[in-house]
Amino acid sequence: MIDGRPRPHPQAVSAGSVRQFRHYDVLMAAFVAILLLSNVLGAGKVAVVDLPGVGPWPFGAGILFFPVSYVIGDVLTEVYGYAHARRVVWTGFAALVFMAVMAWVVVALPPAPAWGNQAAYETVFGQVGRIVAASIAAFWAGEFVNSYVMARMKLWTRGRHLWTRTIGSTVVGEGVDSLIFYPLAFSDAAGFTDALVVRVMLTQWALKVGWEVLLTPVTYAVVGWLKRAEGVDVFDHGTDFSPFARRARAVPR
Repeated sequence: MIDGRPRPHPQAVSAGSVRQFRHYDVLMAAFVAILLLSNVLGAGKVAVVDLPGVGPWPFGAGILFFPVSYVIGDVLTEVYGYAHARRVVWTGFAALVFMAVMAWVVVALPPAPAWGNQAAYETVFGQVGRIVAASIAAFWAGEFVNSYVMARMKLWTRGRHLWTRTIGSTVVGEGVDSLIFYPLAFSDAAGFTDALVVRVMLTQWALKVGWEVLLTPVTYAVVGWLKRAEGVDVFDHGTDFSPFARRARAVPR
C-alpha cells in the first residue's frame, strides 16, 4: 500500500514518457551527497588494514563509500532511464566543480591573525589541482559509461537478469574511471613509478567492482521497491544517449 492506496504494478514505458516521480529527487540528493562527502572526507586519507596472510594493506579511504554512487547510478538508470540518470550525473559534476572552486577560494583567503589553523586547513582542503581535475574528469566519463552500458544491456536482456547489468556496467564504468584518474593524477608524481600506478589502478578497480557484487542484494531490493512505488519500468527505446542532450527525446528512426 502507498498512502493507503494499493501499490501499482510496474509498467514498462519508453524513456520519452512524461511522468512525475516521487522518489527521484531523493536519489539525486543522495547521489550528490555521497559523491561530495567521499571526495572531501575520503580522498585525502590513506588507511591501512592488516589482512591475514598478507599483512598491512594500504588503501584510499574514499573507496569505502564512493562506489555507492555507482550503485545509485545503476538504480537511477534501471528505474528511471538513461535521460534521468544523465541529469543526475551533470548535477554531480556541477557540484564537484563548485566544491573544487570553493575550496580553492576559501583556502587562498588570508587567515585572521588570531586564527592559527591555516596549515591544518590547507592540509585537509588544499587539494592538488591535478588530482582534482583528474577526479572530476574520471567521474564524468565513468558515470556516463556506466549509465550507457546499463541502459543498453537492459534492452539486450529485455529487462531480465538485473545482476548482469549492475555488475557489467560497473566493470566497464569503474574501468574507465580508473583508467582516466590514476594515470592523470599520479603519472610522473613523486614516489609513483609506472608499475605502482598500474598496480594501484587495478587494485582499486577490483575493490570497487567487488563492492558492487557485495551490494547486489541491496540493489535488487531498492530497484524492486522503487519500480513498485513509482509504478514504472523504463526501457530506453529510441533514447538519445549523447551526454549533451538537453532533454529526453527519441532519435528519429
